[in-house]
Amino acid sequence: MTDDGFQRTADTLRNPSAVRGAPGPAFDTPFDRTGTGSSKWTRAKAPGVIPMGLADMDLPGPPAVAEALERRARHRAYGYTVCDPAGRTLVADWYRARHGVAVDPDWVLLLPCGPRTALRLLLDTLHPQAPVLFPTPEWGGFTQLCRAAGIDQRELRLPLGPDGYRLPDGPLPRPTAAVLLSSPHNPSARVWPATELRALAERAAEADALLVSDEVHGDLTHPGHVHPVAVTTVDPAVRHRTVTLNSVGKTFNCSGIPSSFALVPDPALRARLTDTLAGYGLWEGGLLEQTVQQAALREGGPWLDALLAHLAAARDRLTEHLGPAVRSAPQASYLLWLDAAALGLPPATARRALLERCGLEASDGADFGPGGSGALRLNYALPGPVLDTVLARLDRL
Repeated sequence: MTDDGFQRTADTLRNPSAVRGAPGPAFDTPFDRTGTGSSKWTRAKAPGVIPMGLADMDLPGPPAVAEALERRARHRAYGYTVCDPAGRTLVADWYRARHGVAVDPDWVLLLPCGPRTALRLLLDTLHPQAPVLFPTPEWGGFTQLCRAAGIDQRELRLPLGPDGYRLPDGPLPRPTAAVLLSSPHNPSARVWPATELRALAERAAEADALLVSDEVHGDLTHPGHVHPVAVTTVDPAVRHRTVTLNSVGKTFNCSGIPSSFALVPDPALRARLTDTLAGYGLWEGGLLEQTVQQAALREGGPWLDALLAHLAAARDRLTEHLGPAVRSAPQASYLLWLDAAALGLPPATARRALLERCGLEASDGADFGPGGSGALRLNYALPGPVLDTVLARLDRL
């Protein structure tokens, strides 16, 4: 034990690539979520419907996380918990091992809340009088957050080319308080090229704006692609105007235990965010949050490698099956962005038509802003037998 009361593990376990052992349950066997209160399956209003709308995997999470929770639960002290300072180094080690980049542990804030709440708290630190800007189509949570906070928002259409979306060119409107970006892109699962990300950060700095990169799908980058971590990719001259948000929730399928971490290179902004957290009665750490984060980052690497192989195979099967209906080839995560008209569905009512014809529930592209009109988003993080059923049902179109 150390002076701060935390049990330390060997340094080798901080590098997930050094962890040995089987990745855990196979992803090609049925996974029953009955009785778990699943939000995703609640969306399946009728028997036999396969819900593919919510970004939540129907796959078993890492055994290491389950074992860590069971172990901690057996110690019946569930009181206030301080932040384990080694957690910051653990996050930095993860970025070095998985992404090959150097993150200063001092940049890391370990947050006892989900990324959406973290983003709202970050916006609170800005007290924005100027609008917040984000490209579209884009995850609808940005719009919801801005509306709830009473912040003016403006959207930029993402150009769509033969290789998928690209970030918009040209100067940003002034004034702009912040530019919000999902990276990789949600809904299309495109990995933004580092050159485009650097250019956007420079344009944000020119507009006196903060670039906030929501990278909760970043660890799910498919083999053959490299995720550019915003705070280490941008020019060092604008790093103080850049924030990366991430979480183990999407990566390790444990979003039901809200936690996240923010990479904030600017000390003054870190201090303001810490003060804002305290104002809401939140502090770094958290009992279950730390338990899940540390188990996932220390021991989840082999499980994640197996997951990525499964997702890449599922992606290939679906994109080959659907062909030109795929608006942008996915390079990360488990999201497929489809053109409704190319599927033979009426663009205005595509979600309902897919549900009625195929028994598949999807996300409506209109939920992702004006740029999502006439599109559908499908989540293909499914066990092999369920994916077989999905492909057979799509033949009805």
